[in-house]
Amino acid sequence: MEFKEFSNRIDQWDQKIILKYNGLGGKPFTIILRFISFFGRETLWLLLIAFYLFIWYDPFLLAYISGTFLTGLIIILALKQIIKRKRPFERFEKGKIIVYERTPSSKSFPSWHSYNVMAQGLLFGLFFLNSLLITFIIVIITIIVSFSRIQLGVHYPSDVIFGCIIGIMGFLLTIFLIGPLILQILTYFEQFVVFEIQYQQVNSLLFKNIGYILLTFGILLIIFFLAIYKTIKERFKRS
Repeated sequence: MEFKEFSNRIDQWDQKIILKYNGLGGKPFTIILRFISFFGRETLWLLLIAFYLFIWYDPFLLAYISGTFLTGLIIILALKQIIKRKRPFERFEKGKIIVYERTPSSKSFPSWHSYNVMAQGLLFGLFFLNSLLITFIIVIITIIVSFSRIQLGVHYPSDVIFGCIIGIMGFLLTIFLIGPLILQILTYFEQFVVFEIQYQQVNSLLFKNIGYILLTFGILLIIFFLAIYKTIKERFKRS
């Protein structure tokens, strides 16, 4: 009974906050938040994974970025399917919550964007930049991206809060378990590669091997297509 009462209070708070901040700041602010929200999308991190695999091979960065991504993918998708929380615009009467980006088709809890920006942000702060100032900037970006999901009308506050918490968990899991495991797997398979592996430099195969060029271009094209597919599909439905 106490848990149910607590859950109801959280739900009421969620509704109050999203009704207050949905669309806050008008069109210019919304455009800025839509752009910043991109840092939480899977497209950016898939592009980085492809970059460190096919263009600038770095097994260390590849292992930890992909490890963070895959850890989140498994946890977030599992929770979305188990909890099955409706998006804010699905619960309120039509027009009360306005969606200022393409309409998501997945469930609301927890936020995938918040997970990505928190987990990958901590990873960048630890491994790539190693600066308190940069870490502080990453925290600010995480807060802005998380807020953007509320302002754009696609998530409740508790969705993004738990997304960030799971992001911290995903970061720690990757650092101590998943990342080292993927790095070992990459090291194992490197011994079976028939050409010379070029570390931390632009792969020369991009300039002389047509098959490798087509493979790299094809992977990048698929990532871009997946990024715009839902937007195109939604526009066709509207028309």
